[in-house]
Amino acid sequence: MGLFKSKYDKLTREEVVSAICQLEQDSKDIEDSLVEKQKQIDDLMAKGRTEKSKEIKLFYAKKINALKADREQSVQRAMYLIYNVQLLQKLKNSIDDNRFFKNTAKTSLGNLLADQKGLAKFLNKTLGTKVAAEDVLTSADETFKAVEDSYEKNESIYGMSSQDDALLAMFETEEQVEAEQEMFSESGESKTDNKSE
Repeated sequence: MGLFKSKYDKLTREEVVSAICQLEQDSKDIEDSLVEKQKQIDDLMAKGRTEKSKEIKLFYAKKINALKADREQSVQRAMYLIYNVQLLQKLKNSIDDNRFFKNTAKTSLGNLLADQKGLAKFLNKTLGTKVAAEDVLTSADETFKAVEDSYEKNESIYGMSSQDDALLAMFETEEQVEAEQEMFSESGESKTDNKSE
């Protein structure tokens, strides 16, 4: 079993972080040199525009092109370093995850969850308790429904008597009369408005 141990098992978080820091420093050095090269290119471009001699202009052009080629190579190196850093960050995150889950598994709760048979027994017992409690509520609810369904409304209290009916008819008649009066008064106003125009 020991023969198949991976070199990653011995790798520490500190080693990975150190490598990331080194690559980031290298990347920053390249970035600083890129800024310097761009400044040199800009200076030579400005000189080339104002220079009268064709030979010196050619010299500036060759120097600018050399700096541009060097800059392009530096950009590629910087991108390579950035990609390297991203992969090492992923490796560091994996080491962190591994450490986190190992430590979590060692806690008392992690050990409890590792006992699958005990967990199944406990969950079944809990489920039985839940079902029994729900049965009590369901039975009580059914009792309430049975009693409520057997209830008949007392018509003398909640029903409509002949006196109630007469009053309702009177209310409806009054509402109708008021609506008609409003309609007539609105039509009378509109006629007087038309005459004044």
